[in-house]
Amino acid sequence: MSETTTKLRIDIVSAENEVFSGEADYIVAMGEAGEVGIAPGHMPLLAKLKPGEIRLRTGSTEDSFYVSSGILEVQPHLVTVLADTVARAADLDELAAIQAKERAEKALADKKSEIDFTKANAALAEAVAQLRLISKLRDQIKHS
Repeated sequence: MSETTTKLRIDIVSAENEVFSGEADYIVAMGEAGEVGIAPGHMPLLAKLKPGEIRLRTGSTEDSFYVSSGILEVQPHLVTVLADTVARAADLDELAAIQAKERAEKALADKKSEIDFTKANAALAEAVAQLRLISKLRDQIKHS
């Protein structure tokens, strides 16, 4: 087997930009049915993503990204992540995530307001996922 067949080609894009395009040993993403790991040769798959982390491993290097939601398309040696919003995990803004979480919680608690509960719940899920990823990265830095 050649070197190119032992790697995955991975493209992570949103409507605004391409955040990653390159090769990796594997990718792990949070699908609606749970965490899914993809290695070279994986069977074709189309999965809906929920807010959370995407991890890429290449050798001893691991890259981490946040996606709000989107689609994961898998071919044997090509993985495409089409995300509504995507950012490198290190670029997440903790204060903005805390404020978004507080706004969503307040909107959900205010029974008198005419809010879209689906949108408020989605905003809350996104903020919580961002804060969880920020906390995970902080813990990794403490233990390295």
